[in-house]
Amino acid sequence: MQWAWLPGYLPALLQGLGITLFVLVASVIGGFSLAVPLALAQVRGRTLPRSLSRVFCSYIRGTPLLMQLYLLYYGIGSLFPFIPGVRENFQWLVRLDAIYYVLAAFTLSFAGYEAEIMRGAFLSVPRGELEAAEALGLSRAQVLWRIWLPSAFQKVLPTLTGEVIGQLKSTPLAFTVPVMDLMGVAHRVMQDTYRIYEPLLFVAAIYLALTFLIVQLFALAELKHLKR
Repeated sequence: MQWAWLPGYLPALLQGLGITLFVLVASVIGGFSLAVPLALAQVRGRTLPRSLSRVFCSYIRGTPLLMQLYLLYYGIGSLFPFIPGVRENFQWLVRLDAIYYVLAAFTLSFAGYEAEIMRGAFLSVPRGELEAAEALGLSRAQVLWRIWLPSAFQKVLPTLTGEVIGQLKSTPLAFTVPVMDLMGVAHRVMQDTYRIYEPLLFVAAIYLALTFLIVQLFALAELKHLKR
């Protein structure tokens, strides 16, 4: 094996790693923030919000993430320049970089999967706890933020570890559109140097290290919840 190429491409690989981490963290935080109201809409929402949430989750879970990314970038993204109102008044939409479509696709995908998990977690919280909190004079919003959501989050914490790791392993799809994430840089290294195994092994080691870090972080979070 030859590693003479590594010093020259190390800055690009580190930059790609930064993009990968940005996509992962932003999509997980944004996706979970969307998942909570989507799950609540299915549990306690009216007919229309409940139906829309179910349709959205079914679409996300029933179609590949790569297809969703292509529909956003090559579909919606390519339409903006041809819409007169958008073209003249919303130039920022026309000039959006590919990274924004990647973030949108990954965030919506994570939200769709996590909403179903949160729905089950919300339903698993004993009804008596919520009724007791309401009997003590707490409003519905207070019950949600102080009782229902923390209890549901504690139940999904072990599952969330696997979901975040799965999201990490999906990030290489970003380089299928013009986003030079970690895998995208590795692909460029392979094209430039004609080395296949070394760049892949180097990137695989980074993904393994990130996975180990995610597992440890969530293990600490679970330990803190158990001590409360």
